[in-house]
Amino acid sequence: MLLPSIVFVGVFLIIWGAYYVAVMRDENLMLARLQPKRQRRDRRPEVLKPEESMSSVGSVNEMLVRLRVAGPVQHFLYQSGVKMTVSVYVLLIGCASVLGFWLTLLFAKITALAAIAGVLTGSIPYLWVRWKRAKRLRKFEDQFPEAIDLVARALRAGHALPTGLGMVADEIAAPVGTEFRILFDEQNFGLTLPDALRNFAKRIPVLDARFFVTAVLTQREAGGNLAEVLDNLGSVIRERFKVRRQVAVLSAHGRITGWVLGALPPALAVATFVLNPNHLGGLMHDALGQRMIVAAVVLQVLGVLWIRKLVDIEY
Repeated sequence: MLLPSIVFVGVFLIIWGAYYVAVMRDENLMLARLQPKRQRRDRRPEVLKPEESMSSVGSVNEMLVRLRVAGPVQHFLYQSGVKMTVSVYVLLIGCASVLGFWLTLLFAKITALAAIAGVLTGSIPYLWVRWKRAKRLRKFEDQFPEAIDLVARALRAGHALPTGLGMVADEIAAPVGTEFRILFDEQNFGLTLPDALRNFAKRIPVLDARFFVTAVLTQREAGGNLAEVLDNLGSVIRERFKVRRQVAVLSAHGRITGWVLGALPPALAVATFVLNPNHLGGLMHDALGQRMIVAAVVLQVLGVLWIRKLVDIEY
């Protein structure tokens, strides 16, 4: 038991040590660049906003830029509102996987079970970011009808549509205010309004936001009373909220059942291991018992996913 612990601590320190050494080196280079130097007179100031970096380490950032997967991951982190770079996110997943693998191997001494535990613990950062993303998008949906009403009132008062967007950015809190601020700034600094609206729909994967963009673009091409269209859209969104609450009430029993069925076997196994370790010792040290444990874990995960699919009703 001592050797796996030493190996785990060694691997963990090597990973974190290499990362912090690289970060500290880049920070020293950045501080050196910030020192006042004599600048060339013909050098023009930068007017474009630099792209968001995927890592504070230059070499790692260049490698992530070349990967096609890094872009969607960065977009996923942006939608969640988590202030985290892609490299830190990947590092958290790797460290969680290694930690789960070695701890399971240390106590259970089953390689297959340790591999499954590594995958499960490695998914914890992803599930956390996904929860933060869902929470942020849900808050956006709750605030969005108020934003639409504010734009409609601004149009009735005689203001232009960009002015209404700016009023939403100033009056409503995040995340709606933040996204409308980006939309307002994009069209204010030269991007056409249709392109800015399409970027808005790409940043926010919410059906109501796509309805809003479609309504505005259709009105610009075909004409009509945009304020009335936005009023109708706000009423439709509020009706959808009522349907969503009714669906949540009707599916509450299934969701609670899924939580109980998903948490009961692991809790029972942990309690049995704490109260009587010898009771599970036969399964852990026998080849057939090890295969039974792996099969039970796989079936448990599949069952939880299947129950989640059943109670996830589209509305």
